[in-house]
Amino acid sequence: MILGKVCGTVVSTRKVQKLQGYKLLIIKPLFNESADYIVAADNIGAGIGETVLVTQGHNTQYALDRNEVPIDAIVVGIIDEDQHIEIK
Repeated sequence: MILGKVCGTVVSTRKVQKLQGYKLLIIKPLFNESADYIVAADNIGAGIGETVLVTQGHNTQYALDRNEVPIDAIVVGIIDEDQHIEIK
């Protein structure tokens, strides 16, 4: 899993039918300065500026409402702003 910050959205006027209902978010992974931005699907309502928990790879299928959706990263949680993240 990846902890990241939502930096923006991807707008797509056309996409495959199975992606209908998913918002596409641009995520900047935290705690890894060399990491590239990723695009993650979202159906829980995350917004720009929020810290989110993202899963990637084959594990995304467990978080989907439907099977066989062409998604390789999905937001699975929104981190509460009043909680502190400590790394030791």
